Amino acid sequence: MKKKITDSDHDLYKINFNMGRAGKRNIRLAIIGAGGIAQTKYLPAIMRLRTIWEPVEIVAVSRRSEDQGKKIAKLYGCSWYKNTDEMLEKEKLDAVIVTGPDKLHTEHAKNCLRRNINVLVEKPIARSLVKAKELCEYADEKGLVLMTVANKRYSLPYVHAKEIVDHGPVTNPSLFCGKFNLKLLQGSLLESGTIHIFDLSRYFMGNVKSVHALGVKKYKEYNLDYPVDNLVTTIEFTSGSVGTIYSSSTALRFKPWERIEIYGNSNWLSIDDQHELIVYDSEQGPIKIFRPVFTNCAYFYDEEIGGFMGLVENFLEVIRGKDKPRTTGWDGYHAYELVVATQLSLNRREEVELPLDPSEADSEQTKWLKSCKF
Repeated sequence: MKKKITDSDHDLYKINFNMGRAGKRNIRLAIIGAGGIAQTKYLPAIMRLRTIWEPVEIVAVSRRSEDQGKKIAKLYGCSWYKNTDEMLEKEKLDAVIVTGPDKLHTEHAKNCLRRNINVLVEKPIARSLVKAKELCEYADEKGLVLMTVANKRYSLPYVHAKEIVDHGPVTNPSLFCGKFNLKLLQGSLLESGTIHIFDLSRYFMGNVKSVHALGVKKYKEYNLDYPVDNLVTTIEFTSGSVGTIYSSSTALRFKPWERIEIYGNSNWLSIDDQHELIVYDSEQGPIKIFRPVFTNCAYFYDEEIGGFMGLVENFLEVIRGKDKPRTTGWDGYHAYELVVATQLSLNRREEVELPLDPSEADSEQTKWLKSCKF
């Protein structure tokens, strides 16, 4: 019998009316610090969700630059505020995405929570374990949603890899290997990039028992404002499994810039650049490859492949009470704890046990960074 062709068969761009989405509660959302990541990832992701009938409204953005603020307001039909507190006072908001400077993440997030506004905060959740812990505890006390940016968890190859680790064939993994290249002229190698791999290590392997790091600052011409430009971190998980993560701020950035491998019993998988997932589960049989399909009328967009659409959608559904967060504020805390533990290991030149004492760790980290000559 010939198959009947329906409208959904022709909906290559997923723009047909979707009552399942359109009937949801509308979420009024604002963005704090609408800079590069907001303009190239979050705002396009939100607009793509709106295009496929997700009821989310971009109410306002705060941005100090008048040129940038007015541009965003014009492009997205929202209000622009130079002052964040003024925006939070004047606008009726359900949610805020915090994308400002790292050092202001906890201040901005707490100001939102204080006003009973749910928060998604960019990584790192803070530049202080004490402040990060206080923020997570405050959100718990208020009963509000606090999520942190771990967009890799929502990227399609990583979503499939998680299913393979949870349900087979690569179950009960023994070894995690990860790499991240982030060629920088300034900034922090761990906080700006490798924190993603730290988060993925916990996502796939569970909590961490200890870390041991070795680093080098070999290429003086880069003059990075950081004690090391290349490093290796070995990890012992509480499950007894092990891992290694290596990072470079002097390697080529995009060839490839990110890779993970997860080893199970007579099988393993690899993911390159959030694009290609390969499963090796037989000595004689074929490998299994997952790649997103890109066609001339592709409906896979960068913000979808990169995980930002899934992250924002999960945030909205958690606020509505329809889903559980795939990445919580505490996940952000533990990812940053791995950053700090790595730095303490570099300083002490020895293995560092987790969990860390937040106050003592903050103090030692600060002293070490100040003592380093860049």
